[in-house]
Amino acid sequence: MTKTPAAPRPYDHFASPIDDRYFEDYVPGAVHRFGEIRVTAQDIIDFARRYDPQDFHTDPEKAAQTIFGGIIASGWMTGSLMMRMYADHYLTHNASLASPGIDELRWPAPVRPGDVLGTRVTIVEARRSTTKPDRGIVRSKIEVLNQRDEVVMSMLAMNLIACRTPSPA
Repeated sequence: MTKTPAAPRPYDHFASPIDDRYFEDYVPGAVHRFGEIRVTAQDIIDFARRYDPQDFHTDPEKAAQTIFGGIIASGWMTGSLMMRMYADHYLTHNASLASPGIDELRWPAPVRPGDVLGTRVTIVEARRSTTKPDRGIVRSKIEVLNQRDEVVMSMLAMNLIACRTPSPA
């Protein structure tokens, strides 16, 4: 007997637009997918020359002789591209209060020229602060995917977000 695979989970949509989004709009278990950025060889080289000048990021001829077989993007560039998509589509524009940090940053696959990157964010936890009830902390699993849906970067992020309504007394 052949088992039919489960249908992929549809992606969630926020109830509020990004300019009117608060802590209450970040629902644990929700999965959001957004963004699209095409990466060029020149983008990779320009970023690396400035911030991560290793040969496999800056020199196509030398990069061809490495384990990567060609030029790849710096992981820090991938993180910067993720942040652009995250800020444009996920992180509230009106109630973000900063981030206390990230955990478990990984780059499991290289980003190559011509890749088109997008982002998938799963809300892992959302809890209101007990010491500052006007805000909450949202923990999100962020995955950057290429055009083949391969994860090229992942991390757990924490964001402090203002609440729409005060905490019940």
